[in-house]
Amino acid sequence: MTAVRVALIGMGRMGRAIDALATEHDCTIVARLDRVRVAREGITRETLGGADVAIEFSVPDAALGNATACLRAGVPVVIGTTGWLDQLDVLHETLRETKGRALWAPNFSPGVQLMLALVEVAGRLFRHAPSFDAHLVETHHTAKLDAPSGTAIAVQARTERALGRAVPITSIRAGSVPGTHELLLDAPFESVAITHTARDRRVFADGALAAARWLGATSRPGLHSMRDVLGLGLTQEGSE
Repeated sequence: MTAVRVALIGMGRMGRAIDALATEHDCTIVARLDRVRVAREGITRETLGGADVAIEFSVPDAALGNATACLRAGVPVVIGTTGWLDQLDVLHETLRETKGRALWAPNFSPGVQLMLALVEVAGRLFRHAPSFDAHLVETHHTAKLDAPSGTAIAVQARTERALGRAVPITSIRAGSVPGTHELLLDAPFESVAITHTARDRRVFADGALAAARWLGATSRPGLHSMRDVLGLGLTQEGSE
């Protein structure tokens, strides 16, 4: 398997986790761009180290600018930062202008992608059981900047579309929790829960590297999602 040259943008917890796992995915890290280096040198073909693909895990107010710079440098980019989705139309426009490739996901865990499929099915079934209230609770570490999380927003949207009614979200920020999302369906005398628990953020790093390999190999322009990487027939929020 040919090694994929990867540039990392953002060297926080996720950037470091991706760095540590890269060789297991036959990826070579050719550039490590933290916030200081991006501010000093910018994002160019040269600072990206001749990468085949970049992985962007920074902060919400920097994500779009970082991704745009990658695309204008001719480097496909995997975007893992959440909290900037209101600017998605700008990314689509840049992709059209550059004929570039990007992949965005609110969560790179395969289990979360399957949970998204499950809540769609559950929503359709519980539409016929109005005695059940639906509520989503998501818990993350205290350093997570956006609340609710991008994953919670995606789960909420899928559930609401299938259920036909609103699903409120409660966001909890505590300790060092990598991420837990629980859809609660509660009736007066019984309840049903669909829960995904990430035990280690390496699951997200593992998925991001798989996404980088996939994006580096495809020639199809535009915005892609983890459903493409995993071959799942799902609709990911923000990917179309």
